[in-house]
Amino acid sequence: MPSPPALRFFGLVVLLAATLGGRSGTAQEAACDVIETPIAALQEAMEEGRCTSRAIVEAYLARIESIDRSGPTLRSMIEVNPDALALADELDRERAAGRVRGPLHGIPVVVKDNVGTADRMSTTAGALALDGVIAARDATVIARLREAGAVILGKTNLSEWANFRSTRSSSGWSARGGQTRNPYALDRSPCGSSSGTGSAVAASLAAVGVGTETDGSIVCPSAVAALVGLKPTVGLVSRSGIIPLSHSQDTAGPMARTVADAAVLLGALVGPDPADEATAASAGHGEADYTRFLDPDGLRGARIGVLREAFFGYSPAADRVADAALADLRAAGAVVVDSLALPFAGRYDGDEFTVLLYDFRNDLDAYLGALGPESPVHSLADVIAWNEAHADASMPYFGQELLLMAQAKGPLSDTAYVGALTRSRTLARRGIDSLLALHDLDALVAPTNGPAWPIDLVSGDHYLGASSTPAAVAGYPNVTVPAGFAFGLPVGLSFIGPAWSEGPLLRLAYAYEQATRHRRPPLYLPTLPLTNE
Repeated sequence: MPSPPALRFFGLVVLLAATLGGRSGTAQEAACDVIETPIAALQEAMEEGRCTSRAIVEAYLARIESIDRSGPTLRSMIEVNPDALALADELDRERAAGRVRGPLHGIPVVVKDNVGTADRMSTTAGALALDGVIAARDATVIARLREAGAVILGKTNLSEWANFRSTRSSSGWSARGGQTRNPYALDRSPCGSSSGTGSAVAASLAAVGVGTETDGSIVCPSAVAALVGLKPTVGLVSRSGIIPLSHSQDTAGPMARTVADAAVLLGALVGPDPADEATAASAGHGEADYTRFLDPDGLRGARIGVLREAFFGYSPAADRVADAALADLRAAGAVVVDSLALPFAGRYDGDEFTVLLYDFRNDLDAYLGALGPESPVHSLADVIAWNEAHADASMPYFGQELLLMAQAKGPLSDTAYVGALTRSRTLARRGIDSLLALHDLDALVAPTNGPAWPIDLVSGDHYLGASSTPAAVAGYPNVTVPAGFAFGLPVGLSFIGPAWSEGPLLRLAYAYEQATRHRRPPLYLPTLPLTNE
């Protein structure tokens, strides 16, 4: 193995090549620095005439070519929008005519490949069985992004079927996109299932990205890529047009390099949608502008509870980072109530799995059944049969055990399902709500998960633990923010709150981010150095 200095030199060389690969030739394009550049700075550059949306898109496309498809070869992008430049040109014409739609006008956004786009890109959840299948209409979140003036730059790779295919899967692998790599250490997992969005945004292949989460699939890939990831309250963001895993827990949400960018993106995504009945409950709770919560002094006087009993101890490295984060919270003026036990934690894991199996079978059948004749599959049973008929291409490393388990489940009227859903949701919500009320807390915190583990296509993920499940089962919001590094790998801190508390959580997360500023860009190291720096 090369020595640490050699590894660092390799990483710097790769970073320099990637950086130069993102620069274009003209004077205006040279001014369009997109590396680690926040949305506000990109908007300022367009307002002052130093950049155009087209030049910004071209800079990101150059980086995708030099970093994602060659060089480090992240494989985070499953498909690039062939209409991206034309969309940027139209938005530039609007700006020249005096129309600016808002903070996302002309900003390139990547979206996970389970989010439907009615354009020339497929929507596949990474499955070869859906390769070439075009959505009949935009998912609601895509329609809202287009209305906000965002450029849909492309689709990101993911863990196939949102990582609900095999008990021995490798996060970030799909038959259509291959294995996504972590830009901080290329042999480390990007976590799943919004792995492609995480790696792409971390590598500055787009300004921001949209992920989806059922349990951990936004916050885990965000944490291991030193990103801000926000899993909203279920119902705040429409799921209509998104390939489902579980209507009980699914949600889309923002993934960004800063809390401010996550707040901007969230504001464009939220709102009731008649096509998704869960969003009816969000009326009066969504915000058009979440940036109003961004207060650098937002931790002063806040009461923060630490979920130490259930969500520390599986990773000494994550514990060290989290304990340092607690000291930073205190220094920023927060009252930290340590060593709390979350009531009912771990009591609903089995019920959650039962719910996901039932939901996946029924929700996916409904989605696939509505696809047109161009789709070769119209049910979960069809997907299983297609995979078996094309096993060499679709299942080269691991099987489809979870698909088979889901197919064996019955309708959502089964007493086993109704009981599991009622118990799990009730216990998760009661546990969070009661702990917040008992100690008069504004939020709960815990390490999001441990540092990224080595990619292992033979045996699958080496996953030690995480704190995403209570909020996921309850349907409550969860925001992860970069908290530091262990052995060169990012570790995140999660802020968890009650339903519809996205704004207050963003206030806490922003204040923590501004006080610590742990985000740093990746170096694309081939593997880890041998020292903990």
